[in-house]
Amino acid sequence: MRRSLKVAIASVATLAVLGPIGWFWRASLVPSRYDMAEMGYADFGGGPAGGHHHASGGTSVAALTGPSTGTPGVTVTLTARREGSRYTLNGQTPGPVIHAVRGQLVQVTLANANVPDGVTLRWHGVDVPDAEDGVAGVTQDAVKPGRSFVYRFVVSSAGTYWYHSHQVSDAQVRGGLFGALVVSGDAVTSDVDQVLAVHTYDGRRTLNGVSGLSSSDAAPGQMVRARVINTDSGPLRVWASSSYRVVAVDGRPVVGPSDISGKAVVVTAGGRVDLLFAAPGRVDVGAGAACSSPGVPAAPSPSATLDLLSYGTSAPLGFDPERANRNFSYRIGRRIGFLDGKPGMWWTINGHQFPDVPMFMVSTGDIVKMTISNSSGEVHPMHLHGHHAVVLSRNGVAATGSPWWFDSLDVADGDSYVVAFVADNPGIWVDHCHNLKHASDGLIAHLAYTDVTTPYRVGGSSHNRPE
Repeated sequence: MRRSLKVAIASVATLAVLGPIGWFWRASLVPSRYDMAEMGYADFGGGPAGGHHHASGGTSVAALTGPSTGTPGVTVTLTARREGSRYTLNGQTPGPVIHAVRGQLVQVTLANANVPDGVTLRWHGVDVPDAEDGVAGVTQDAVKPGRSFVYRFVVSSAGTYWYHSHQVSDAQVRGGLFGALVVSGDAVTSDVDQVLAVHTYDGRRTLNGVSGLSSSDAAPGQMVRARVINTDSGPLRVWASSSYRVVAVDGRPVVGPSDISGKAVVVTAGGRVDLLFAAPGRVDVGAGAACSSPGVPAAPSPSATLDLLSYGTSAPLGFDPERANRNFSYRIGRRIGFLDGKPGMWWTINGHQFPDVPMFMVSTGDIVKMTISNSSGEVHPMHLHGHHAVVLSRNGVAATGSPWWFDSLDVADGDSYVVAFVADNPGIWVDHCHNLKHASDGLIAHLAYTDVTTPYRVGGSSHNRPE
């Protein structure tokens, strides 16, 4: 065979291989500036298309604010700083605990002292109006150094919540830009109320920023409410030294909680559980971190785990999931490919890689049913902004206990959950994995109301980078 023919055959073979790879590489590139609401494709879940958020007109996210008038019951200023590899709020990490009473108007001024990438604050678990949600490039622009931003919202549900940055969130939350928000006013009574924010700094697990053993000041016989907040990116096993009850999950009360012994409870990344027990007692969160009354010995992590699917007593939901008019699938997978030009193993949603992912479209008043399944090989803490959903079933087994309301839900590899909620908070809402590295690697979609638009953009001169 002549040399020229060999070269031609080799060239054709090379093009046959590299041509498709080049096409996939180019197709994976994410624009340097884009409207998050325009990415991917609209999924109407079998419901009416109605208006469309891509069309002109409609309601701007910027108009969906909290009350513009009225005297706040709680007023806080939080100043964000970059201090070496750490981020602080008012010079500390975690940031200050914000306390409020159900029904109060909360006003928080976020000031950026020197964080070069900009900052926002996201009110995790508080179903705020969309303009107060703190997602850079979707609900606001990131607050640049020397600037400030004011959040105003009413806390309508008592419970345990937290706040954190949603600008370069993987790095900033991991580095300490977060704090707790406690809203009192529910029916749970206790003598001592403790916030236990769990966070890992440089490989050390801490409670409220302190590694090792923290002290509880509860006197013997007093009832202790321990508000455990998982601010890390993976599931957390929590257990108590004595009998305890889970009285709330993700800021929602558990109906008819019973005593638990010899079992741990798993707290989803981003999630919260409230434990109630009598002192003296000890709460362990693993890796040597615990909060304890004096003299209470450590106990090994129980092998058994509480199943929230059957814990507590059933109660009305307030809506009928069987009348759902939007039915969505959120199938999480993984495959080899390119993400913004980078080769690797990337997450997929319904077989698509970011940015070609679904935009789940709803209208106000819709009843939504969503099946979340996972075949990716890893657990994913799924988190929908702006709404609480209820678990209807897991792997075909119906929920029988207290309504399991959540905003953060661990979906293990091989599991499938059917959940439901009412679309009652107009906006464009992130629906993503709260393992924030997974979100930055493309495990992120959105729930959008058909008549809502956003004036904000990811990238560009605003340098918005929500994940």
